[in-house]
Amino acid sequence: MGFAVRLRHSALSAGARRASSRSGSLTKSATAAAGSTLGAAGTTAVGILAAISFCHLLNDMMQSLLPALYPMLKSSYRLSFTQIGLLTFTFQFTASLLQPLVGVLADRSPRPYSLAAGMGFTLVGLLLLAFADSYALLLLAAALIGTGSSVFHPESSRVARMASGGKHGLAQSVFQVGGSLGSAAGPLLAAFIVLPRGQSSVAWFSAVALLGMLVLINVGHWYRTHGITRLAGAAGKRPPGTRRRHIAAALAVLLALVFSKYVYLASISSYYTFYLIEHFHVSVRSSQLQLFVFLASVAIGGLIGGPIGDRLGSKYIIWVSILGVLPFTLLLPHANLFWTGVLSVPIGLILASAFPAIVVYAQDLLPGRTGMVAGLFFGLAFGMGSIGAAVLGRLADHVGIDFVYQVCAFLPLIGLLAGFLPDVHRYHTQRAG
Repeated sequence: MGFAVRLRHSALSAGARRASSRSGSLTKSATAAAGSTLGAAGTTAVGILAAISFCHLLNDMMQSLLPALYPMLKSSYRLSFTQIGLLTFTFQFTASLLQPLVGVLADRSPRPYSLAAGMGFTLVGLLLLAFADSYALLLLAAALIGTGSSVFHPESSRVARMASGGKHGLAQSVFQVGGSLGSAAGPLLAAFIVLPRGQSSVAWFSAVALLGMLVLINVGHWYRTHGITRLAGAAGKRPPGTRRRHIAAALAVLLALVFSKYVYLASISSYYTFYLIEHFHVSVRSSQLQLFVFLASVAIGGLIGGPIGDRLGSKYIIWVSILGVLPFTLLLPHANLFWTGVLSVPIGLILASAFPAIVVYAQDLLPGRTGMVAGLFFGLAFGMGSIGAAVLGRLADHVGIDFVYQVCAFLPLIGLLAGFLPDVHRYHTQRAG
């Protein structure tokens, strides 16, 4: 009897040990699987970054057709500089008005397929621009293209952060370089396709919008199945010592810096071709090529700024990039044609390196509000550009385009305000360590 009890006890103990061993193995397997999942979530989704950057290229290429067509539209419709400024105001006002709202809604209730819907607004706006026969229809076309931008930018910036794998500056730079390359391509397309064939040839670019919609539908699938989880898991804590009043002050500084950057960029994108034609008597095509050189340097500068910000800190990139452009902007109004083209390159490179750093800095300052921050800053960028374009157009009608560039040369001085920004990069580096 005692032997049987001991045998049964021994068997039960052996079974318990085997069960415990199996449980331990299962626990280790589950832990390994969880670790693998976390590791996958922490990697950079290169394909998604490439897709969203490509669509940004298509989006901004189509939008840049409007300002690239200004010389032709001015002649065909007998527009004044004030009316040109109002066209830019209409486009950029609609592009800025909805962006913070879209960003806030996306933070609260993500809408993965809104990206494709935004491209649809751009498509309709392009078709209307191609066949508009009055200034009122041109304004409506500009408003529709701007609405498409308003939907596209906040959500696509969120996707870039989802796909970043922690390399936020790099992701923003890759995303933004697509837009910059698209903006640079617009004047070339206008010079070699639209100008020789007329306004109706803008309709050809509706095929580009359809391509963008197809790519964005696939991005929406990834956003729905993987991206939302990634963004929720990556949400961090607000840096210590940044109370609401400190955050408000930092945001005010950032908004002032965006103002200086985008009003100056508005002076180039809207009136650079007119400045070259009037000041140096070059052809429309030559002025478009010069604009392309500037916009290409903007694209390269945007690509460089984010990765450097990841290594050194966004604050210092913001400070150096905006204030460092001052000597070149001061020289530009006094240079001859050759040196004007040369100076436009460092101006574009240095000035554009700031914006990825500004967006990343603000998103680190306000974790969990990625869409709202993207909408605010992309929207503000367009808004400041719209106001600047309208004011500068009015000023150019009264005192001449040369004086406009002499005044705008001092805008980078606002970059001195970057010295008041707290160093959030140091906090996140310590936290990662």
